[in-house]
Amino acid sequence: MATRTDARSPAPHAADIHDVIRVHGARVNNLKDVSIEIPKRRLTVFTGVSGSGKTSLVFNTIAAESQRLINETYSAFVQGFMPTLARPEVDVLDGLTTAIIVDQQKLGADPRSTVGTATDANAMLRILFSRLGKPHIGPPSAYAFNVPSVRASGAITVERGAKKTVKATFNRTGGMCTRCEGRGTVSDIDLTQLYDDSKSLAEGAFTIPGWKSDSFWTVRVYAESGLLDPDKPIRKYTKREMQDFLHREPTKVKVEGVNLTYEGLIPKIQKSFLSKDKEALQPHIRAFVERAVTFTTCPECGGTRLSEGARSSKIKRINIADACAMQISDLAAWVRGLDEPSVAPLLTALRQTLDSFVEIGLGYLALDRPTGTLSGGEAQRVKMIRHLGSSLTDITYVFDEPTAGLHPHDIQRMNNLLLRLRDKGNTVLVVEHKPETIAIADHVVDLGPGAGTAGGTVCFEGTVEGLRAGGTVTGRHFDDRAALKETLRKPTGALEIRGANENNLRDVDVDIPLGVLAVITGVAGSGKSSLIHGSVSGLDGVVAIDQGAIRGSRRSNPATYTGLLDPIRKAFAKANDVKPALFSANSEGACPSCNGAGVIYTDLAMMAGVATVCEECEGKRFQASVLEYHLGGRDISEVLAMSVTEAEEFFGDGAAHTPAAHRILDRLADVGLGYLSLGQPLTTLSGGERQRLKLATHMGEKGGIYVLDEPTTGLHLADVEQLLALLDRLVDTGKSVVVIEHHQAVMAHADWIIDLGPGAGHDGGRLVFEGTPADLVADRSTLTGEHLAAYVGA
Repeated sequence: MATRTDARSPAPHAADIHDVIRVHGARVNNLKDVSIEIPKRRLTVFTGVSGSGKTSLVFNTIAAESQRLINETYSAFVQGFMPTLARPEVDVLDGLTTAIIVDQQKLGADPRSTVGTATDANAMLRILFSRLGKPHIGPPSAYAFNVPSVRASGAITVERGAKKTVKATFNRTGGMCTRCEGRGTVSDIDLTQLYDDSKSLAEGAFTIPGWKSDSFWTVRVYAESGLLDPDKPIRKYTKREMQDFLHREPTKVKVEGVNLTYEGLIPKIQKSFLSKDKEALQPHIRAFVERAVTFTTCPECGGTRLSEGARSSKIKRINIADACAMQISDLAAWVRGLDEPSVAPLLTALRQTLDSFVEIGLGYLALDRPTGTLSGGEAQRVKMIRHLGSSLTDITYVFDEPTAGLHPHDIQRMNNLLLRLRDKGNTVLVVEHKPETIAIADHVVDLGPGAGTAGGTVCFEGTVEGLRAGGTVTGRHFDDRAALKETLRKPTGALEIRGANENNLRDVDVDIPLGVLAVITGVAGSGKSSLIHGSVSGLDGVVAIDQGAIRGSRRSNPATYTGLLDPIRKAFAKANDVKPALFSANSEGACPSCNGAGVIYTDLAMMAGVATVCEECEGKRFQASVLEYHLGGRDISEVLAMSVTEAEEFFGDGAAHTPAAHRILDRLADVGLGYLSLGQPLTTLSGGERQRLKLATHMGEKGGIYVLDEPTTGLHLADVEQLLALLDRLVDTGKSVVVIEHHQAVMAHADWIIDLGPGAGHDGGRLVFEGTPADLVADRSTLTGEHLAAYVGA
């Protein structure tokens, strides 16, 4: 052991002075020259109303620049395969460390993607079974439901010295079930939904969305292939013609001198519609798929996705399908019971991964759970798994509302994890609204004061005590507590659910009262979504608003998504006596130079692409001739640049009075999106903004029952009050509102509470309480009751 000779360390080392991340002059999205210093190796929480610029500062500036700089350390060849990132608009960014982003983007919703495949737990299990499974059936790929078995034999030419032809055979054992191709379900297609067999192809027999009779690539391939008579009604086809029409293998055909591929209708439908995740399809196509296709559990593999060989190989009477179907907390216990020195390192790594699931509150999941069914909060916590046991330090971890989807009971556990990451010497940056998480911060940055153009400045930075004492919106609302309602509404009826047994539910019988605000509570994984989405969402007259992402390109904006642009285009067309299509930047009115994008994108291969404002239209997206047409003294580009609040006034009265547009704008203002500009790309909206945009769109639908899935996600403390007022208005107009929620303010405001539990996974799925919030507080028999009582100060 070396001995130290110096009694006192001299002046601090030059390397030790870089203790802050310095941001100077940030102007991304709505940020207004933000300059700030963030302490390293501390937990910093960013707060502010929804749309105030938190995501722009944390994710789009600090994390984006860190990732861009790391990507630049790779060779140009490697960078060519990586996403290209432009430098954020900021003058100085100093003291950055490697950033690991843990956001709420949903995990890939591919039908073959599961919790196990997304976290490497499946990969480790496959190796385990390939080493210990009896009988031994092959390498790890033999247990993989994504790998088909392949056999090939033939002659190959080896070009080495003198060429010679040799006979070769090739075998690969995969674990994919041949019947369902690793999906676990098989589909039966209802042919009557694909075509009208009383018509011929020439008469437009197809009833498939998007298959127009003049479509060169779809309908005309069938009509002009020479294999079918286009003028003969389909019901009069011979057996041979029907076989060609429905099942023919891909065949090259010539249509008007163009070489095309003809394929039977059933395989074509399977490739174009059924190979995609149903939730990712456009609404009208999803409706068609639900009508035309029935999905049933694969009879060959029993829904396990695996071949018979993979299912026959077992360790202690458990095969890999059984292991993946177990609740992860049970699987962790089973793996701990395995003692085999030959695979000791593998067992240690697998135990760590499974224990991380339990520790982070996801022990109720199973590895075979499809990733598309996880909520945003669950997806975020699944992404955290790989970082919990990491030995890396001096990393910047960036979290986007890590408490989303967490019951108050679980928030303390998440807080402990954030503190653990910090205590290992990491910088932890958290965008958060929940006071329980803000309270543990070492440093708080409050952005605002408002949203959109009214935000983008730093209102406060300092300690939590300083925030409480400060006069900012967050500081004023930090200790807000909703009180229990004194008068409750009386139900007008009840929606009866009997024997609900989806996922972990255990034959739940419950009556959901109608005409009131009913709140479904329970810890994460207790069965709330299974109960509501499994038994209520699909019913007639039910409008379900979930947390699914809004799919839209940079050309999509609030005006196109809500249908607001249609009445605006018609109003412009009527006022100027021209076609409505002129007032669409995606149609005839588009600037020919930038095709209506407003900017011209230049791809620079492995370097960040450059977007320059179109010189011809100056970013207005429309032809100059279109901008000469006015409505109420404004052209179409000026209208799209308005905020919702401005547009509401503009279309409310005067020359531009348009009731259809005003109704939609009213709904957008009702959900707290008055600050959004009509033409703002959807890709720039935050998660909370997207959900409220959905809510505004669905509010116009004819439906008696509204189902909302955690509408407070992404909402600032000050906005929760506005949401409660909106829910009250919905109920007062005769609607029934059912809310799945963890926020105590919404629970306290409810007329009726249905609490599921008592735990998660197989420890949940039971009805543990139903009644008024006051009864739940007085009872305190459930976890929800305890936390609600503490919240209202009872």
